Amino acid sequence: MENIHPIFDTILPREEREKLLKQKGAVIWMVGLSGSGKSTLARGLEHELHKKGHLTQLLDGDNLRTGVNNNLGFSEEDRLENIRRAAEVSKLFAQCGIVTICSLISPTEEIRDMAKEIIGEDDFHVVYINAPFEVCAQRDVKGLYKKAMNGEIKNFTGLDSPFEAPVNPFKEIRTDQQSLEESEQELLDAVLPIITLK
Repeated sequence: MENIHPIFDTILPREEREKLLKQKGAVIWMVGLSGSGKSTLARGLEHELHKKGHLTQLLDGDNLRTGVNNNLGFSEEDRLENIRRAAEVSKLFAQCGIVTICSLISPTEEIRDMAKEIIGEDDFHVVYINAPFEVCAQRDVKGLYKKAMNGEIKNFTGLDSPFEAPVNPFKEIRTDQQSLEESEQELLDAVLPIITLK
């Protein structure tokens, strides 16, 4: 570390970037079980914000695992590292004034606390996409639940690996109790005020 000389104090201030983009940078950290609707709602939010003139970056767990995190598996250590890297990337985008939408299972409070510590409490907004295990298993959009229940996938979140519901999320959306359109609108209504430059 002795040969590393950060230049954080000499780069363009965040406020200047936000002024240019006419928005506040933020990280919308969407968590929930596989099949709860995280990716669908993340894509919907991205499109709606784009229509309103906001610059966004969507970081999806599966997409990250094809690039930045392609050397990680699903052990506890690898899951932690997966989230650490995603948080560091998200922090960079937020500091550029970009609205960063993260769709990541993030199964435990410990993992989410680590992400919050990296990103910073003011920028970190957990959105809990809440649908019960049974509903997600019924949807089984990727065919993962069937494989997990047949023993083909180990450490599957919600089955043989724990998922802890966020204790105090910025927003909770029950995708099992309302339509996709209603969920998308609820998410958009929650996000717009925090990215509006005053």
